[in-house]
Amino acid sequence: MTTDTKSADIQLIQRILPHRYPFLLVDKVIEIDGINSAIGVKNVTMNEPHFQGHFPGTPIMPGVTIVEAMAQTAGVMLGVGMDVIDSDLLIYFMNIDKCKFRRKVVPGDVLQMHVETLRGKKGGKIFKFNGRATVDGEVAGEAEFSAYVDWDMEKTT
Repeated sequence: MTTDTKSADIQLIQRILPHRYPFLLVDKVIEIDGINSAIGVKNVTMNEPHFQGHFPGTPIMPGVTIVEAMAQTAGVMLGVGMDVIDSDLLIYFMNIDKCKFRRKVVPGDVLQMHVETLRGKKGGKIFKFNGRATVDGEVAGEAEFSAYVDWDMEKTT
């Protein structure tokens, strides 16, 4: 695998992220620019478990899952950009800042997660990202978040 990869389908995503149903919240990443930026896609469907209780009769995607979808998109970007596919990569939230929600995300929406790296370098362990989630070009949520990348560099080089 080379860092020339510009996108990721669900099979590649599952080789990078440990998340699985019901907590895998990115279906594909349509654009990856190294460790600089990426655009992920989440097809929001009624059969997701959180819609049973959030809210009955008025299903709305929880804001925390929107932020998690942005973080997972960043994780795929790092996995591809640092060429650490199939390496047991784990990424942990450190903080979330400037988090705002602008519109409801409902079943049938296609959520796009736009993430960019604000701080961090290839081979590093601490990263800061800016994330913006949109539906049909309208901002649904945004946040800055930091993460700790847990990986064994000797295993991946």
